[in-house]
Amino acid sequence: MSIRIIRAGEGLRDQDVAALRDRLRDGGLVGGGQAADVPSAVREILADVRVRGDAALIDWQQRLDKVALTPTTLRVGPEQIAAAKAQADPDFLALIGRAADNVRRYQEAIRLSDPPAVSRGGRMMGLRYVPVDRVGVYVPGGRAAYPSTVLMTIVPAQVAGVRQVAMASPPTADGDVNPMVLALAGALGVSEVYRLGGAVAIAALAYGTESVPGVDKIVGPGNAFVAEAKRQVLGAVGIDSIAGPSEVLIVADASAPAAWVAADLLAQAEHDPGSAVLVTPSADLAEAVAAAIDQQLPALDRAGAIGRALAEYSAIVVVPDLAAACEVANGFAPEHLQVIVAGADEAEVLGRIRHAGAVFVGPHTPVPLGDYYAGPSHVLPTGGTARFFGPLSSSDFLVASSVIRYDASALAADADDVIDFATREGLTAHARAVDIRRREP
Repeated sequence: MSIRIIRAGEGLRDQDVAALRDRLRDGGLVGGGQAADVPSAVREILADVRVRGDAALIDWQQRLDKVALTPTTLRVGPEQIAAAKAQADPDFLALIGRAADNVRRYQEAIRLSDPPAVSRGGRMMGLRYVPVDRVGVYVPGGRAAYPSTVLMTIVPAQVAGVRQVAMASPPTADGDVNPMVLALAGALGVSEVYRLGGAVAIAALAYGTESVPGVDKIVGPGNAFVAEAKRQVLGAVGIDSIAGPSEVLIVADASAPAAWVAADLLAQAEHDPGSAVLVTPSADLAEAVAAAIDQQLPALDRAGAIGRALAEYSAIVVVPDLAAACEVANGFAPEHLQVIVAGADEAEVLGRIRHAGAVFVGPHTPVPLGDYYAGPSHVLPTGGTARFFGPLSSSDFLVASSVIRYDASALAADADDVIDFATREGLTAHARAVDIRRREP
């Protein structure tokens, strides 16, 4: 059997279930089993780039990716981006256009706008949103290139009104960025692309060098080194979240088609590493899904990697009822949560779910719809961080400012209270800044 079945009569309190949750939450997948001290390695790269700039970028890219760059080749030339777009499959460009339209329409609909001001007797309090000036987008390029990440990060930034978008993606063995990634950048009007990968790219975007202007916010998924680099530069710049390997948790009952559920689990395990968990009150479904996985797995291109992910980071969990299944789901707080239950129970299950990056409802809503096409960004919180992070959206590229306006009569009415507060805190200059406006109008 490719995937283990855990019979968890106590749900999330079951020892094996809790151990799997803790492993995923504590970074059990991060780095794919690499033994490197990731925080120390990243710290060294960040410090070097901060001090030596371009020279450090070139040295580290040579050392890590065996790619020889110069200050003039760190950035992909606009003619190469235009050529990649011109040489791209027209059907691929048409697909990009359709998907981008879906993403743009959704992001426009959910973009935050300035709320109505609150007015009260000569006082006006409001909130305004302005876009971040400059954003850095990281596009992975390790075991597999993900041009869809370009779509799911850049379009929300453009909808927010970000004026400058810089993209970084690891160079291939010949020193070039994946042509599909470049074609998509060209199709979206992005002309600033850098041949930089991993923590080196994050360092360049966060701190800036002679050839790479720094940004205000960095978004996009990546490997363990990218995640750790984003963690360490937070504060110097903003980030979307600290994302790790991909994961899905499926809450399903006996009505779910076993072959479909098996295909969904296999799809997520394909990320290498990835985590795929089914939680169900149906022992019959559990056995049928396990059998379907064994039947489908050998025909898949990445069968070996998928098999490892199923054995090491995945499970089918049999619980007493759907309420217990929802408790397990909330405990895992997964990146992707699928709900495949009988229609009468759907609303109850959704009502119990509190923590998930994206929720896919119904048997006809597999995760790849969200990965590529539906509209919401596929940049989502992982490793249980959906308890406090949400999906990337156009609103994440906006910065809020409070707006306060008093007239003279409103200031006079509130002055005594403000002066009293400031005096009690020992901040007499604060008090005087209010009082002077009464005494010297």
